[in-house]
Amino acid sequence: MAATKTVKVEQIASPIRRHSSQRETLIGLRLNKIGRVSELQDSPAVRGMIAKVQHLVRVVGEK
Repeated sequence: MAATKTVKVEQIASPIRRHSSQRETLIGLRLNKIGRVSELQDSPAVRGMIAKVQHLVRVVGEK
């Protein structure tokens, strides 16, 4: 069975004074505090979420 690819994302900026949809996207990525890291399954949906809040997060690593 093939190993699933993952992407590790870290929040680097605050969602304060951002649109509510961006805040909800961070919650969907399991991020809600600066410095928090989340490891997620790499999929087009997750990549789209990262692209939406690319100014608030940083991709730390990919497997």
